[in-house]
Amino acid sequence: MPTIELTLPRLHPAQAAIKRERQRFNVVAWGRRGGKTVLGQDLCCEPDVLTKPVAWFAPSYKDMLEVWRTMAQTLAPITKRANASEHRIENIAGGVLEFWSLDNVNAGRGRKYARAIVDECAFAPHLLDTWNFSIRPTLVDYAGDAYFFSTPKGRNGFWQLWQNANSDGDWQSWQMPSTVNPMIPPAEIDAMRAGLPERVFQQEILAQFIDDAGGVFRRVMDAATAEERKPGDGEQFIFGVDWGKQSDFTCIAVLDTSGAMVAFDRFNQIDYAVQLGRLQAIAKRYPPASVIAERNSMGEPLVEQLQRMGLPVQPFQTTNATKAAAIDALSLAFERGDIRILPDSALIAELQAYEAERLPSGLLRYGAPEGMHDDSVMALALAWQGMASNTPLLLWS
Repeated sequence: MPTIELTLPRLHPAQAAIKRERQRFNVVAWGRRGGKTVLGQDLCCEPDVLTKPVAWFAPSYKDMLEVWRTMAQTLAPITKRANASEHRIENIAGGVLEFWSLDNVNAGRGRKYARAIVDECAFAPHLLDTWNFSIRPTLVDYAGDAYFFSTPKGRNGFWQLWQNANSDGDWQSWQMPSTVNPMIPPAEIDAMRAGLPERVFQQEILAQFIDDAGGVFRRVMDAATAEERKPGDGEQFIFGVDWGKQSDFTCIAVLDTSGAMVAFDRFNQIDYAVQLGRLQAIAKRYPPASVIAERNSMGEPLVEQLQRMGLPVQPFQTTNATKAAAIDALSLAFERGDIRILPDSALIAELQAYEAERLPSGLLRYGAPEGMHDDSVMALALAWQGMASNTPLLLWS
């Protein structure tokens, strides 16, 4: 068989150092334009993995699609079959490269891989759960390796992986600021240093993990000190319920009257009868004084069913204005230290990633970044609304 050469960008010294020093699991915090995606593409084309199955994971379909197009061109000389709808490339050496969007927490489940590249993973919803339950088991058959690449975004799941990599012999971590890329003119770095807010420059260019990333909610990690506990005699609790829509999650947040979170449930892809049953089971454990439940669209019949079950439900109609008021109140609670939350990775990731967009009218529109969810945030915000309401507390049993 004639030798076939693939054309790949030349690695700069920092990229080459990562390949030289790598362990089985590798976590790299990159500054913008530092070269993470180029290194990931190079890792997909190493001779010893071209004969095996490899997976590329990205936080959203849009992020994944751009890399798919690049790799389809790069691997064209050795491609046996390429399926654009499945984003799968089979090569003549017997290897396979598959692309997945982490919009789906079950991405890659059921497959087996020799290597996993998880790109921009600080922006992936529920990274730790996806890694532990979906991606990590795919590496068992081949004793495969994994690479986590991203610009930081607060102290979320990516930060936890980066921290843990320092204490495990199978793991390695690096911090690569934008300056490691020799193709970036130093004058551009100096201009950004002078023109960007310090926190932005530290995170986006220096690849530093900034607490809460300057988002809507500050002091999130300071508040993550609550623990699940059993209720006291006669104790009552406040529930916040955000119903899942299609691929979204149904989330239930439970606070005690001091503002401490005592229970949290998050689930999707189950029918409404089961959702109501799970809520009722939690209510048996933590007698609710008030259940603040979203009423929009599909929430209306669910709220009516909860009322028929005897729960003290207060429907919440979500509009831009009511959502903004609820988020503002929750943000203030974090600032003042009035609320404590369970150290749940999905909840923390959503809180730290939550964004505010200024509309032409001057008002703020709150929500999750593209490809992420905000169901946990809304459930907590609704529970906090219940804390702030003047509704008499009526025990349900």
